[in-house]
Amino acid sequence: MRLWSLHPKYLDPAGLVALWRETLLARSVLGGATRGYQHHPQLQRFRATRDPAATVDRYLEGVFDEACARGYTFDATKFIRRRTSSPLPVPSGQVDFEWAHLKRKLRTRHPARYRGLLAASAPQTHPLFRIVPGPVADWERA
Repeated sequence: MRLWSLHPKYLDPAGLVALWRETLLARSVLGGATRGYQHHPQLQRFRATRDPAATVDRYLEGVFDEACARGYTFDATKFIRRRTSSPLPVPSGQVDFEWAHLKRKLRTRHPARYRGLLAASAPQTHPLFRIVPGPVADWERA
């Protein structure tokens, strides 16, 4: 499971679909609907919020919006649209780590998208997050 801090616009088609599925799985885990993945480190930052279910719904909304922009037909009934609130902090080291990780994946899986990433000077985050100074997140399994 990889719930990217990066904006979903950087993902290739396979990555965007995988992100949607994995975030739906995260929603099920956080809602107690499944027993698997209960201790997955990617869920720690959602669990640390006041309302993990609402936070993961806000994350799903960002993925859904990117899918719609690409002409995909993801199912909007899978999450609840939430009022926006303050973004969650994500350390700059985490964003840098994910950026390098995504480029490594796309170099072989989708070379055209990889070349497009090379032109970006600094990556944007998913709308749920804002960058703050700091190292790679403690929950990251590098």
